[in-house]
Amino acid sequence: MYQLTRGVLALMIGFIISIITGVALLPLLRKLKASQTLSSYLSKKHKAKEGTPTMGGLIFIIPTLLSIIILLLLKKISFSTNLFIVLFVFVSYALLGFIDDFLIIKRKNNVGLTEIQKLIGQIVIALVFFFIYMKSGADPVIEFYTLGFEVHLGWFYGLFLLFMLVASSNAVNITDGLDGLAGGLSLIEVITFALIAANSKAIAGTSEISVFCFVLAGSLIGFLAFNSRPAKVFMGDTGSLALGATLATIAIITKHELTFIIVSGVFIFETLVCLIQIVSMVYFHKKVFLMTPFHHHLEKLGWNERDIVVVFWCIGLLLSMAAIVFGVWY
Repeated sequence: MYQLTRGVLALMIGFIISIITGVALLPLLRKLKASQTLSSYLSKKHKAKEGTPTMGGLIFIIPTLLSIIILLLLKKISFSTNLFIVLFVFVSYALLGFIDDFLIIKRKNNVGLTEIQKLIGQIVIALVFFFIYMKSGADPVIEFYTLGFEVHLGWFYGLFLLFMLVASSNAVNITDGLDGLAGGLSLIEVITFALIAANSKAIAGTSEISVFCFVLAGSLIGFLAFNSRPAKVFMGDTGSLALGATLATIAIITKHELTFIIVSGVFIFETLVCLIQIVSMVYFHKKVFLMTPFHHHLEKLGWNERDIVVVFWCIGLLLSMAAIVFGVWY
């Protein structure tokens, strides 16, 4: 009951600060004309969104950090190495995304950081993660509790961390194409890992990570108040990269990598659709889908944007419930 109360308090604090941040930040982003040029391949409905401010990820990033600081100062949570790692990845990827968004806005086109520059930044973050994680006494092991086996990776564990961070951050970034889509799916996944972390008591610091997840969930609810259709702001790379990498980090620390694959099913599917389209175009010069990611394919088929978002949210919720059963109960 105490853990649930802490979670509700954390969610409430994150939500309130997020709403305040959004109200204060939106006029500033509009004044700075912090918007990006949308792709010419998108429909007229999407082109109508041109001029909508980006960098909206700050609406849930700033409140999450402030909330954690407040809870630490009030001694409602204790500081741990695992919490530090989560905060480090969260802030580092947010900064990486912020730089990318800033360059896009400054250049008034869709060219921000190059893929090489992003990869270098992600490698540095993964190396720091790996170093701190190993120094904390963690084993370079992927454990599959439900299936009853584990895989020892040794120094290859560093490459595994890099792959998880890069794949997850890019998957959320790819899915962030409709109002409320990536934010809603991330909210579902964050709450799922809040519950999983609360039940991972054998691992030090997961109680604090659970509180972090509840804070982030509250902040995301506040963000969705501004991002749901019609969106008043987009999360941008600032938000999507931070969310994806942080979710992967929490899955690694709580030793629920396989559960992460289940709960991230929609994000993974969207990414696979893009990969299939690229391979088909390069080797066969044919399109498999009308447009990628898959949510744009559905739009081309005549689906309503709101319907696509709701269906994807429902699928994400079902996968998350299955993940909780698989990762916690079963």
